[in-house]
Amino acid sequence: MAKTMLKVTGLKVAYGGIQAVKGVTFEVFEGELVSLIGANGAGKTTTLKAVTGIQPVVAGDIEFMGKSIKGQGPWDLVKQGLVMVPEGRGTFTRMTITENLQMGAFIRNDNAQIEADIDKVFAIFPRLKERRNQLAGTMSGGEQQMLAMGRALMAQPNVLLLDEPSMGLSPIMVDKIFEVVNDIHRRGTTVLLVEQNASRALQLASRGYVMDSGEVTMSGEAKLLLNDPKVRAAYLGE
Repeated sequence: MAKTMLKVTGLKVAYGGIQAVKGVTFEVFEGELVSLIGANGAGKTTTLKAVTGIQPVVAGDIEFMGKSIKGQGPWDLVKQGLVMVPEGRGTFTRMTITENLQMGAFIRNDNAQIEADIDKVFAIFPRLKERRNQLAGTMSGGEQQMLAMGRALMAQPNVLLLDEPSMGLSPIMVDKIFEVVNDIHRRGTTVLLVEQNASRALQLASRGYVMDSGEVTMSGEAKLLLNDPKVRAAYLGE
């Protein structure tokens, strides 16, 4: 059996009096690419924010690599290898591409390896290498998404959480982003992919979870979910 990297049990999250996440349970095993899909407002992003310590948890537990991390802050979790690429990218717009990547390694002090890892990121994203001295704020949305993913990889994640990486991008750039997500996974990174683009997310994943109104309503092998009539009707427009 593969090692359980991330296990969320009975997770509840509220904003004021509104319960946004209502007892969500899921797990991610080492080496997997798991997709969490659902419509806008289903609670996917809130779930990720709770997992990464950004949003307080009302009830339930979150385990990372066998230990409860509930209540820990994002800083501590990044040091443990739980790293998120947020919705909206969050690049440092007045810094260059190289400086953004260096910021991704802020918890590290192995300077020679940091430089080697920047070269690895440039191998995955040749476009970033071409523009390494360009300010992040002058790049397209797709290029900034690449940069946000590359910056996250600089933290040497044990699990990489991706929140809506294709949102707002052109069809060509969406293709490129999903190609890169697949490449990152094939290089050995465990990935939890949160996406509204259910079809593309399930095509990449080994397993999937479907969220609706703050709850996980379906789960299983990604191929089976992709062909499930209820999933196709609700999320694939069929």
